Amino acid sequence: MLRVGLTGGLGSGKTTVGQIFHALGAYVVSADALGRELMSPGKTAYRAIVEHFGTGVVRADGALDRGLLADLAFRHNRVAELNSIVHPPVVAAQQQWADAVFAKDPHAVAVVESALIFEADQQGSAPGWRQRFDRIILVVAPTELRITRYVDRMEHFLDHSGNLSNLPPREELEADARRRVAAQMLDSEKIPFADYVIDNGGSIKATRVEVERVYAELERASRSRTAKSVKA
Repeated sequence: MLRVGLTGGLGSGKTTVGQIFHALGAYVVSADALGRELMSPGKTAYRAIVEHFGTGVVRADGALDRGLLADLAFRHNRVAELNSIVHPPVVAAQQQWADAVFAKDPHAVAVVESALIFEADQQGSAPGWRQRFDRIILVVAPTELRITRYVDRMEHFLDHSGNLSNLPPREELEADARRRVAAQMLDSEKIPFADYVIDNGGSIKATRVEVERVYAELERASRSRTAKSVKA
């Protein structure tokens, strides 16, 4: 069994890489998905966020106003406050997920996709999070390409959700992307601590080849660890 952290900055394409890992046979969970669940009404993070930021962050339907929270985090420099609330329960949920995976499949390669594995450790919102993983994979791409991907994704989402009329000008989306990138560590700061670096700045075919190579190594490492555990 092997616990793997899959990380990368905004627009790096770590979700795409995670999908390839899943197709190859890895178990994959998104920290963002776990966070959204824990931020739903009645959940642990939801109650803590409302208590800390006030009822003004709650929409009329009772759900959190994620747009407002993002504005508070990135425009008003309160991202550390938000992360300190959300990260601990997300880490605990990851642990529960991984334990369930390994109970079912001792040879599993369990991949947690999260943008902030390094930042959560560095900023103290989830101390020791990075050390919970046996391997860490960092997905990288040029900054301008990452920003373009983010803006294109936001425009696509708003278009297909019927909210195109609320679409901000492209320059505002780009500015938002740059604020989010600035809140994350530089790739150059993360690379020395990553076991694998996957360059996702080229074609999807090239990325897939690299992911396949890495997954083969992860599978071998997982089976080796399991064999050693059995012998012990």
